Amino acid sequence: MIQTLFALVGACALHAQTPKNPSAPPAPPAAPAAASLRLDFPVEKFQLANGLTVILHQDRSVPLISYHTWYRVGSRDEKPGITGAAHMLEHMMFKGAKKYSNKDFDRILQENGITNNAFTTWDYTGYYENLPSSKLELIMDVEVDRMRHLALKPEDLKSELEVVKEERRWRIDNNPPSLLREAMFNALFKPHPYHWPVIGTMDDIAAYTSDKLRPFYDTFYVPNNAVLVLAGDFDIPSTKALIERHYGVLERRELPARGYPPAAEPKKAERFTLEAEVQNSTVILGYKGVESGHPDSFALDLAAAVLGAGDSSRLYKKLVYRDQTATSTSGYNITNADPGAFMVLAAMKPGLKTDGTEKILRQEVLRLKSELVSETELRKVKNQLMKDYIDGLMTIDGKAQALATNEILFGSFEKLFTDLEKYKAVTANDIQRVAQKYLRTEREVVGVLNPRSRQKASVQ
Repeated sequence: MIQTLFALVGACALHAQTPKNPSAPPAPPAAPAAASLRLDFPVEKFQLANGLTVILHQDRSVPLISYHTWYRVGSRDEKPGITGAAHMLEHMMFKGAKKYSNKDFDRILQENGITNNAFTTWDYTGYYENLPSSKLELIMDVEVDRMRHLALKPEDLKSELEVVKEERRWRIDNNPPSLLREAMFNALFKPHPYHWPVIGTMDDIAAYTSDKLRPFYDTFYVPNNAVLVLAGDFDIPSTKALIERHYGVLERRELPARGYPPAAEPKKAERFTLEAEVQNSTVILGYKGVESGHPDSFALDLAAAVLGAGDSSRLYKKLVYRDQTATSTSGYNITNADPGAFMVLAAMKPGLKTDGTEKILRQEVLRLKSELVSETELRKVKNQLMKDYIDGLMTIDGKAQALATNEILFGSFEKLFTDLEKYKAVTANDIQRVAQKYLRTEREVVGVLNPRSRQKASVQ
């Protein structure tokens, strides 16, 4: 039953609540599935005078701190000609600033047992460190330095451009599913900026200069555009004083008005075909979806899981296990600050065409619209998804990331405490309703990726 998945979740408390009646007989075994689930752990939020949002979660179980600095800027804040600016700047943030130079940055972190990384999305850019709690003030000094005084030296940028080019080749150009997803977003989201890749086009990457990146940094890397999240072993009053002392000196800057052209609503089915140096064909069906937090996003997440989550999903059982025509299948419901995308994908065995597989993908999408998902299948995907949700909160880093994500997307970290209830409330009728509403044939985009030099293939 649902509660058994969440019995032990560390510092994260999950409360199962059922009506109490001392005179009532014991509940039957199925009763726990109807219990309400409330996720909770202690969090404190405040804001500095310069607009920096700070979120603190104290967990003194181990002497470690997860330290996250996220900025409300992503690839949707770029323009044609400077696609990939947010991601390029992410790389340059590790190349030193005024106080901590390029070589000092990595050396000091390594010498003090601090691990770090970063990522860029369509909507935000996140930087994080995991550190011994005794090194808290050091990392504050480092982060304030690069928030205020990033070097952006041309010689550092020149070498980093080659790194990002290679990253694009590895992650996108030589990765069939990623290449298809990039083309799918291009088809689904014009003229919205989601239609260009987060990493940028190769031409734009090659043309970057420090002068092009500096305005982007000066505009968006300011305290009133940032969220600072600390989770772990620290004293809250003294930590608040440290944050005020280090970050309070940063100046607030006026942010530009940000408006994004809406993605055009699909009016008829579309398709595209790509060729690349790949060994096998891949087919993807995509539909414009909904934004994060939309009431229908929870049912769409479960619909995607029914179709393509794991070896027990409908697509895997039909195409990989039964027909043995595909090597892998997947289903996604991608939600962003602006509307996302619903996709199903299958990678073929070498030498096989995608015709029959495309038909099966569409049949399974249509089946969601015409037949109710069984209660057994619905319970299975709910358990899978909700377990993954809880597993993501088992560490202080996972909690910090969840707090930052919800604060950035919704302006309130508290959203993360209500998601389990929303998933639990989804019914089979909800899944059918959202499938009928969003997965319509006239909203469908089909993409096929074929080997560049293709010989005669069997038709499946």
